[in-house]
Amino acid sequence: MSVPPKSLLRIDLNNGTRLGPGKIQLLRLIGDTGSIRAAGKALGMSYRRAWLLADEINRMFVEPAIATRHGGASGGGAGLTAFGEQLLARAEAMDDKARKLLAEDIAWLEAQTNADYSAPR
Repeated sequence: MSVPPKSLLRIDLNNGTRLGPGKIQLLRLIGDTGSIRAAGKALGMSYRRAWLLADEINRMFVEPAIATRHGGASGGGAGLTAFGEQLLARAEAMDDKARKLLAEDIAWLEAQTNADYSAPR
């Protein structure tokens, strides 16, 4: 069964930061799991790496995208702010538009790939 190529939409912003598939996936998973730790684990990264990326996302924009709750009797957690939800929705919409716009070219590229070659990981 053929798996469609995943999107590689990355936006280089004027302040020198980048918003790409990794940060978007982290946002999505924080929203889904309510936890930076769980989101990082799902992406195969350490809590520290996930936390650093979440912090970077928050510093990239005028408003924070991720809100954290400190631990205690009810435990800590994280979630998306209203801005974070809007950021995620817009990023996913841009990705969808780009994928649709490039579908014919991506199909051509896929048809040209060597099925016997597997890129090193």
